[in-house]
Formats: sequence, C-alpha cells, structure tokens
Amino acid sequence: MALNRKIAYIDLSTGDVKIEAIPLEWRRKFIGGRGLDAYLLNKHCPPGADPLGPDNVLLISAGLLVGTMASASARTHVMAKSPLTNLLGSANMGGFFAPEMRWAGFDHLVIRGRAEKPVYLYIHNGAIELRSAENIWGSGVYDTQDLIRRELDDPETQVLCIGQAGENRVRFACVMTGRKNAAGRTGLGAVMGSKNLKAVACRGTMSIAIKFPEEALEYNKQIIDQVISTKVSQIMQRWGTGFIFGVTNTTGLVRTRNFQYNQLPNSEDIECENLDKYSIGLDGCFGCQVHCRHRYIIKEGPYAGTYAQGPEYTSQGAFGAEVGCRSMNTVLVGNHLVNDYGMDTLEVGSMMAWAMELYEKGLITDKDTDGLKLEWGSDEAVIELVKRIAFRQNIGDILAEGPLPAAKRIGPESLKYLIHVKGMSNLHSDERATPALALNIAVSSRGSDHLRGRPAIDLYNLPMKVLDKVYRNPDGYDGPLTNSYSEYEGKPRMVMWQELVYMAVDCVGICKYHTVFLSPNHPQFKEFARLIYLNTGLEFSEKDIWDVANRGYTAERLFNLREGMTRKDDWLPDRYFDEPTKLGLPVARGKCIDREKFRTMLDEYYRLHAWDANGVPTAELLERLQISDLMTAA
Repeated sequence: MALNRKIAYIDLSTGDVKIEAIPLEWRRKFIGGRGLDAYLLNKHCPPGADPLGPDNVLLISAGLLVGTMASASARTHVMAKSPLTNLLGSANMGGFFAPEMRWAGFDHLVIRGRAEKPVYLYIHNGAIELRSAENIWGSGVYDTQDLIRRELDDPETQVLCIGQAGENRVRFACVMTGRKNAAGRTGLGAVMGSKNLKAVACRGTMSIAIKFPEEALEYNKQIIDQVISTKVSQIMQRWGTGFIFGVTNTTGLVRTRNFQYNQLPNSEDIECENLDKYSIGLDGCFGCQVHCRHRYIIKEGPYAGTYAQGPEYTSQGAFGAEVGCRSMNTVLVGNHLVNDYGMDTLEVGSMMAWAMELYEKGLITDKDTDGLKLEWGSDEAVIELVKRIAFRQNIGDILAEGPLPAAKRIGPESLKYLIHVKGMSNLHSDERATPALALNIAVSSRGSDHLRGRPAIDLYNLPMKVLDKVYRNPDGYDGPLTNSYSEYEGKPRMVMWQELVYMAVDCVGICKYHTVFLSPNHPQFKEFARLIYLNTGLEFSEKDIWDVANRGYTAERLFNLREGMTRKDDWLPDRYFDEPTKLGLPVARGKCIDREKFRTMLDEYYRLHAWDANGVPTAELLERLQISDLMTAA
C-alpha cells in the first residue's frame, strides 16, 4: 500500500545501506516529501557542516500521493544544506522519477559521505546498490540518462542526475531528470558532485495498493475537471508557462538589463506565440492532464536540429529580458544548454545580467572577460557565458560561485548591483510595484524565490469574496485583506497562506499548478485531505493539513536560524527601495517599495507565523506543533 514505502540511509564513504520502515508518527506529523525532508535535514545534517563536504546530507524524496490515483502526482523533492546560500537547500521537480522510486519501494533517501570514485545508485524493487559511474563522469544530463539505461538494458529506467556543472561544483548546479525537469534552485547538483554521486537510477514494478480505489478514481476525475476547467490551465495547455511573459512584460513587472528597467520593449520574438515556429507539440509529467511544456527543435545556428523541451517563463527572462536579448533562438539555445549542463536557469540569467551591468559600469573589463564583450543584447555573449560558467572558465569561474562569493572576488562596489536575497538571485520578475510579491521573496525559506510563498493571484484584482474564501481558511483568519496589488495591508497573510499551501502540496507530491498558485479555483487543503484518505486511508482534516504544512515550514525556519540566519536576511536589496520603476502601465510605473511599510509588513508576517520580533519561532509554537525536539538544534 501507499504507506509501506521505505526510507534508506546510504553512506557513500563506506557503501553501507540501511533500509527502515517510515514510522506512522512521521506520516501524521509531516505526511512525506518536503515536510519530512525538513525534519530529517535538521536531524542528520550537523550544524555548521560544509555544504560541499561529506557531512552534508542529501535527501531525495517522493510525496505520499506520488504514483497513486491523485492527478499530477509526480513530484520529486531534493534537499540539503545549500552551497549557494549556506542555508536551506531545497528544490522540487516533475517528470517520472519519483513515481518510479515509489514503485521500486522507497519514499526517502538519506545520503551522506563521499564516494572515493564516481558512482551512481541503482534502486530496484526494494534493493539498492552502488555502481561505478567512472565511464559516465563528464557526460551531460541527456547522455548520462541514455548511458545508464543502456548499461542496465532497460529503457524504462528513470534517472536523476547531474551534468558537468554539478561535477564542477558550480554553486547553482541543479539536479535533473528527463530533458527539462530540474530541481533547479539552491545548488543541489553541486552537493551531488561533491559526493561523487553522478546519478540515482530507479526501476520498480512493485504496485501501490489504493485504500479505496473506486472512490479515489472518481474523486480524481473531479479534481481533473476542476483543474482543467480553469482558464489558466487551458492557456497552459496551449502555450505552457511562457504565456506569463506577455502579461508581466506588458504591465511592467519584469526586470530588464539586470534591474535598470522593468519592461523589455520590442520583445515580440520571445513571446509565447512565436514558439509555434519551433514547437512540435506539448508534453507533460506523470499523471498530469495539463501538458504544459513544449517539445521543440532549434532551427538556426550551430545548434540547429537539436531537440529539447521548454522553455519555461523563467528562461524567457534569463536569456531574454534580464540580458536585453530579443531572440527566441537565443532563449531556446540557452534553455537547452543549462538543462544539459545541469544549471539553474534563474541563477544563470541573473549572474549574466549582473556581469553585464558591471561591464557597462566599468567594474569588469575585457581583461577580466578574456576579450568577451558583455554588452546588453549580445546573443553571442549570452551563449558563451553559459558555457564558461558550466566549465568554470575565465570570468565564468567567478560567476559560478554565486552572488555573494562572486561579489567578494570582484569588489565591494559590485554588491549594490546584485538582485538577491540570502545569497540567491531573484528570477526576472520586478516586485517594486507589488508589495505582497516583494515580501514573498524577502522571507522565502530558501532565498529570493517565487515558488515558496508567491500570492500570484494578488495580481488579478479578484473580488473580495473570492479572496475571503481562499485566504480566511482553514484557520478562521479574521484580519485585513485587500484586492489591489499596490496595497500593503493584508499582504502578510496572503504570503503566509501561500507558504503553507505550497508546503502542503510538496508534502503530498502534487504539482503546484494543481493548487492555488495561478488560479483561486484549484485544489487546496480540503482536497489534499480527501485525496490522502481515499488513496491511503490516513485521516486528516483540512486544518490538520494546515498544521502539517506549518510544522514543515517551521522546521525549515529552524534550520536556517541554526545556520546563522537573522531578521536582517529577510530583507530586499536597496534598489527595491531607492530606484523607482521607469516603464510599464501606470499601475507599475514610478513604483518602489516603501521601507517603513515593508518593515511593518515583516512584523505582521512574523506575528502571523507565531514567531517573535526577530523571526524566531516561539517555544509555545514548537510545543503546539510537536517539534520541540528541533528547538535545541536552532
């Protein structure tokens, strides 16, 4: 059944593998996936551990509903101490790996140590073995998966792996599966590289017994109808996430030329509609009906004929708006390269844009770049920089260190041009006109981030009755809410609520596009509770799911505090407060964040979480959530 999957403790230094049952108490407290990973990270990663050292622990997991009759139940979660931020490292991806891992008998892998030579893990129907990866080391993400499948003589094997960036310990290297599924943020690919772990391969034929199969099937049909009936899902079935760029760019909510502007004029070529020239259809993850990713073929230049998947909205920013490029071909090539090298698209784009602004300001010169002219809009410079970062060549070696270490090497003047929080760069969005979204990136548990607590529906100016229905449940919140995204009041509640619904969906292993992210009408706590019961027999109320999410999010906060984070880290770069936006529609033009109002929002956000004025969870909260055992660790 869904509750009998195991947890494996793997020591790469010794080769020892210990397999245990997952206690039911852990299921009731954390459900699985990201929430349980947060608890395990606190328990198994020593305080102050070197993120690239053998003591760091790498966690790979599947949520409780992965591979069941729950729609879009395909998510893999990866966690460790981040080599990018030295705080929480956490990332989530779709595809087919997590269902295969569950069918092979496992929900959680806890990996420590460092192999003497490159290895990969092979997991098959309850057994785990270490195999040599010496002949695979040096391969890109695509070839790595093909080589392992050939070695195992099984094309159905699902592979999670790193590319050359992870081997080279680029601090924002990611973990990949398939051709585009990326556990992209916080540098977890570098953690795998530091452990000489090239890949984890899974093949399973162990069935998952569903507690109430007929009822689960019928309820899942209702969830599917609920999701695909929404306008946003129908748009994504046609254009993928790329449709978002046209909306945000037209409004003036994208950062361009690093942070100098908030709109990219004359950008028609990188709009989603232009993908029709390259796309050969859309694809999806296990168990999903939305199918939001394009399959495309590059048509021009040295990569002509290359097949790839994507691009996401983030690649339009990384290889378009942020660096001032207007070529879809550049976006597609850049997207393909970062996926094959195994690097975080968002961090690559931000680091390149930062370097271009430094080049413009004269803080780095042709001497530093070995003659490469880092000029805005240079398609050639963008593609070349991607390669140099992945292989740590020349200026790429500095950029591969991530924002704060790179700025330290270049000089203190470069710091003010970084758009980061907690040492992780923001994506290409510009939040100066949207206080709720600005608060989200400041307080996110893994650094500047849009997938930890972004209340994206705040941009829709929804009727108050809709916001009340979403944000006042399931705990009976009776404070203020506002439906104008320019306002500050009520936004801390929206951010805090989104943090918990995103934690909940990561615990059950369902895609964020199947919860309240881009639509207020998608499933949330009540639906998650029903899905868990019908598939597993475990009973939770919607308030129970809220508490599970709160427990997991608080555990992440405790880990960060333990590793040195303070209130000052829940803050924005000065440019958000000091430089008004220059372009866009009137609602977005001439905007910046008000420091005092932002400080008030932060105070309210802490209060809603039951944290003290310094952002530390209170002893009463930890006792109520039954995680007082983590208090000493923090």
